[in-house]
Amino acid sequence: MAFRNRGDRNSVRIGQLVVFFFLTVLLLPSPVSLQGQSPAKSTRKVMVRIQPEFPDFFKSGHFQGHVIAEATVLPNGNVTSVEIKSGNPMFAAYASKALMKWKYAPAAAQTVEEVIFNFNSSE
Repeated sequence: MAFRNRGDRNSVRIGQLVVFFFLTVLLLPSPVSLQGQSPAKSTRKVMVRIQPEFPDFFKSGHFQGHVIAEATVLPNGNVTSVEIKSGNPMFAAYASKALMKWKYAPAAAQTVEEVIFNFNSSE
């Protein structure tokens, strides 16, 4: 006959409570918003700003994060390439796709513009 140690049952229960707590905190319902903004150091004005797609899967899962990207902008204002510098990799492709559609004001030379996309539920 095998006897279970009461400590084993308590350890399992504590583990379940910890998991429940973290899931509850991470999955609190809240509205979702997206922002694409150029930081203050940007030198070129954004003429056309496209917000990234935010699939329903991310909305319903209450995922959030940010992506910092650098856009190489031609003198005519078209974005020619995007490099993701940091942030949540789940959102990188959505940020990159949107940023490729941005249009900047014309300038004398090609520039590199930093853009921060916030995918969050606080606004």
